[in-house]
Amino acid sequence: MADTAPPAVASPCINICRMHAPTGWCEGCLRTIEEIATWGRLDSAARLAVLDRLPPRQEAWRLLQDSGTAPRRPAPRGGRA
Repeated sequence: MADTAPPAVASPCINICRMHAPTGWCEGCLRTIEEIATWGRLDSAARLAVLDRLPPRQEAWRLLQDSGTAPRRPAPRGGRA
């Protein structure tokens, strides 16, 4: 019988690993330090839950950039964690 395990949920890391103190988000992937630290132990459902939290953060980040209180995010380069 073939192994039908679901594919792994890819990390949103783009290798820009700096924490933005006012938000507590990584400037690259917009995850919190806790989300980054636990990623390797999370199951697919929990990883998807983390990914579901990112779109509102992306919009908030754009607003912070427009106001000059957050740096511009570079283009993704692919990541690991």
